[in-house]
Amino acid sequence: MNSPDLPIPLEQFVELDTGLRLHYLDVGQGPAVVWLHGSGPGASGYSNFKGNYPAFAEAGFRNIVLDLPGFGRSDKPADAQYDLDFFVANLHAFLRAIGIERCTLLGNSLGGAIALGQALAHPETVERLILMAPGGVEERETYFRMEGIVRMVETFAKGPMGPAQMRHVMSLQVFDPALLDDAIIAERAAIAPLQPANLFSTMLVPNMTERLHEISAPIFGFWGTDDKFNPHSGALKLIENARNARMILLNRCGHWVQVEHRNLFNRSCIDFLTKG
Repeated sequence: MNSPDLPIPLEQFVELDTGLRLHYLDVGQGPAVVWLHGSGPGASGYSNFKGNYPAFAEAGFRNIVLDLPGFGRSDKPADAQYDLDFFVANLHAFLRAIGIERCTLLGNSLGGAIALGQALAHPETVERLILMAPGGVEERETYFRMEGIVRMVETFAKGPMGPAQMRHVMSLQVFDPALLDDAIIAERAAIAPLQPANLFSTMLVPNMTERLHEISAPIFGFWGTDDKFNPHSGALKLIENARNARMILLNRCGHWVQVEHRNLFNRSCIDFLTKG
């Protein structure tokens, strides 16, 4: 069901063979970059990447900014098991439905784990990977000991999240909470009450570290050393286990490098995409 009153753009929907409807933005022309956001309450492709994809469009890329199932304006089935297989299956079906045979997958946190999962399950579809503090390189227990995850789960479990509760959670998302303007908080606070209760309890992502060597696509990534959601030791796991990987580690940076270091992120990614 559409939610035109949400404070995020309403653009295009595609209905998968399963009947699931996914919302996405389609901006620019050229080689395709598919943007996969993280799992925080109220997340959407727009709220995660609105400061980034316009620069990619100007650089000559087609940007598919997806709202994952359970998020943004996409369907939010209450009976789904929101595990990695579910997200990868729906991403793969989405790419087929909109006619993308091969693309760069760009993902942060959960979106990064989905990108890794897609590259392992359907390597023919992935030309490059750009990852920001991706999930899927630790055991689940490690993530659930992180301060940011603990606060996120506890706050979400208490019931509907208004702007004050959303700011309480997201203040740990970034090194400098002053970056969280009222628009970002409003975007996410409007979506969070619509999300199913089992979204986070069924969100199971396996540790894929031992399979990273199977990925032939070049990997470029970022990690903030002040990340309170995902330990930055994961950067070394990618470097040590993937065939072709480079990572940028940043201090004074939390879990949202594309927001906290927008200009560095945009120009570094565009350089990777255009020059290799």
